[in-house]
Amino acid sequence: MDKRNALRAGAVTAAATLMMLMSSPAFAEAGELADAPYKGLTVAQSLGLYVGIPLLAFAVIAGLAMLTSKPTVKKK
Repeated sequence: MDKRNALRAGAVTAAATLMMLMSSPAFAEAGELADAPYKGLTVAQSLGLYVGIPLLAFAVIAGLAMLTSKPTVKKK
């Protein structure tokens, strides 16, 4: 049992280390982007991003769930 837990802990540690090593080059150099002033989102962009997209995703998932659970009609 102890060997199994140690193996599991080693696998989780290795996976986490690998993910951190893969993401580190992305943060290595900001370049010119760090000097550029940041423009914020407009109200319409914020509503679309934080309200519209989640509602659209919910509608698509609900529609797919309704299509797959549609009852079959028995013919007499």
